[in-house]
Amino acid sequence: MNTLLGNISAAEFLREYWQQRPLFIRQALPAFQSPVSPEELAGLAMEDTVEARLVVNEDEADPWQVWHGPFSEEAFLNLPIDNWTLLVQAVDHWLPEIAQLLNHFDFIPGWRLDDIMVSYARPGGGVGPHHDQYDVFLLQARGRRKWQVGQRCTTQTPLLAHNDLKILAEFHVSDEWVLEPGDMLYLPPGLAHNGIALDDCMTFSVGFRAPSAAEVITHFSDYVADNLSEDMRYADPALALSEHPGEITLSAVGRLKALLNELDDEQKLVEWFGRFMTESKYNITPELPTIKPTDCDELAGRLKQGYSLAIVPGARLAYSTLNKCWQVYADGQVLQASEQVSPILTLLERRQPIYQADVAEGDVDTLLLLTQLVALGTLAWKWNDAG
Repeated sequence: MNTLLGNISAAEFLREYWQQRPLFIRQALPAFQSPVSPEELAGLAMEDTVEARLVVNEDEADPWQVWHGPFSEEAFLNLPIDNWTLLVQAVDHWLPEIAQLLNHFDFIPGWRLDDIMVSYARPGGGVGPHHDQYDVFLLQARGRRKWQVGQRCTTQTPLLAHNDLKILAEFHVSDEWVLEPGDMLYLPPGLAHNGIALDDCMTFSVGFRAPSAAEVITHFSDYVADNLSEDMRYADPALALSEHPGEITLSAVGRLKALLNELDDEQKLVEWFGRFMTESKYNITPELPTIKPTDCDELAGRLKQGYSLAIVPGARLAYSTLNKCWQVYADGQVLQASEQVSPILTLLERRQPIYQADVAEGDVDTLLLLTQLVALGTLAWKWNDAG
């Protein structure tokens, strides 16, 4: 067992801490050093397709100033010496060495993973006491940051008036820790917290998707509606004569329930959920190509030549076997599959590369799935130096 969760097992963490209480782990990744420098992070924040923010908190009259990227070199040159933070979203989409960190969190369903946000802060920098609606692991990658945690919060918890930041009006500190490189802090949803840079520091935030009930209902309703026939309508044959034509009767409500019950399709629900949870939040890649079978023989030939297939950084993958119907969900698309592809999915769900030895001779189902994932842009070719 690795040290990521300290001296407890993944099962114990999920049972005792996940979505319940914070956990501080000293040296979760011993001797960890950031794969990205502050200068490289600033370079990413200057790109048009990267979501980035600068938060400056040195002015007492206006303590929380926020700017959104992309930034120019002048923007960084004009910053104060201390008391500011640069936050860049989805850095794992851009840098494979950052994406590899996700492998440490394979004890949580992969489709729950969101992205890795990287922040760089000068002493005193932070974004103020706040709470999130999702689980997050805060890995210290450079310097020291003090983390304070406080009360449980909801959407009704009072906030300070601010257009960009959700800063708590009151923050009651109950615990605090100083994190050094390699240390990590897990925070469940709704827990108030505040991070303050003690010196030149970088923090990696590994966040997890948690769609709201409103998002689920709205998105699923749209998905179902797009696939319904115009012939499916409210109907009331053998309608009984009513003395009150304006009254909505109990029988009318019953017929409405019957119509809605016809939409209760478990297979359709899981298909929608797979697509929904694998959609990218960030439009940082070219438009995905149409799914179509490609030449399986060509793919097998390239594997024999010494190439391997790897999941593209930022790509999202999941699958389901409900009612023995194998479906693979990749970046918001659905692919039909069979039990034959199970060994490959076991590798892909842990973001492992695919080599020639992983594909059995004549395994048409697996070859077809791989070619479709390549066409979709979820998998990419990589030269295997050892091949």
